[in-house]
Amino acid sequence: MVTMTPAPTVRFDIFIAGDLAHAKQVCREHCLAVGLCVTVEPVAYIYTGGEEAGVRVGLINYPRFPASPDELRDKARALAGLLMERLCQHSYSIVGPETTEWYSRRPA
Repeated sequence: MVTMTPAPTVRFDIFIAGDLAHAKQVCREHCLAVGLCVTVEPVAYIYTGGEEAGVRVGLINYPRFPASPDELRDKARALAGLLMERLCQHSYSIVGPETTEWYSRRPA
């Protein structure tokens, strides 16, 4: 027998440059510590004058462990901050259902 459990669709994606293997390890440690499940995909950032490798880390409102949009956003923000620190990056973006947030620790 197969059961189906729905939940409102909420998705957040973290976009950050850095090494894929290192990002996966950071996500493993964080998920184990706080009880979370994420996807990690390699991405290539192409911009004026260059290219850089990075990752997209995805969080969804998983029906087995549903969360409100605010709770899921907070989880994405916590993981993204950790990734920025551990991947030695200066910025990242979080794309949500309604807004895209860009965070930077570069001097103004």
